[in-house]
Amino acid sequence: MKILSGDVLDLATVEKAVKHQDAVVCTLGSGHQLTGNVRSQGTQHIIKAMNKWGVSRFICQTTLGAGDSWSNLDFYWKYIMFGFILRNVFADHQKQEEIVKQSCLQWTIIRPGAFVKGDRTGKYRHGFSNQDKTSKLMISRGDVADFILKELATNYYLGQCPSLSY
Repeated sequence: MKILSGDVLDLATVEKAVKHQDAVVCTLGSGHQLTGNVRSQGTQHIIKAMNKWGVSRFICQTTLGAGDSWSNLDFYWKYIMFGFILRNVFADHQKQEEIVKQSCLQWTIIRPGAFVKGDRTGKYRHGFSNQDKTSKLMISRGDVADFILKELATNYYLGQCPSLSY
C-alpha cells in the first residue's frame, strides 16, 4: 500500500495519486467548513486525472438525500439540516453527483446516511427505494467502508446511486 499526502484541489497532486491505479474511491469532506466546493472541484480533478491515466472505475460518496433520495429524508434533515444549516454543503454534494453522472467513467455514487460512531457490523441496508421511510438515516463509517469494498469487488451498482443506512 502506498500513502500519498496532498490537496485534491491541486490537479498535479491528484494526477500523481491516480496514476497506475485500478479504481478510485472518492470520500471527500469539508470538515467543519459549511461553505466551499471541495467535493465538486475535487471530483472534477479526480475525473480529469482518471481520464488522463485511463482509470475507469469510480466510486463516489455523496449523501443520503441527494438526487432522487431526497424523499427518504424526514423533516429535520430536509428543512433544518440540508435546508438551512448545511445548505451549501448539500448543494456541493448535488453538483458533485452531476459531475460524476456526466463523466464517461464506470461510476457508482453511494449515498450514506449521517455518520455515527461504531465499527463495521455488516448489517446495514443498501439500494432501498427512494420512497422508503423506514431508514434510520444513519450508518457507521466502518459499514460504509464495508459497502465500498464489496462494490469494488462486484460492480453490482454500476451506474447507480444506492443509499446506505441502518
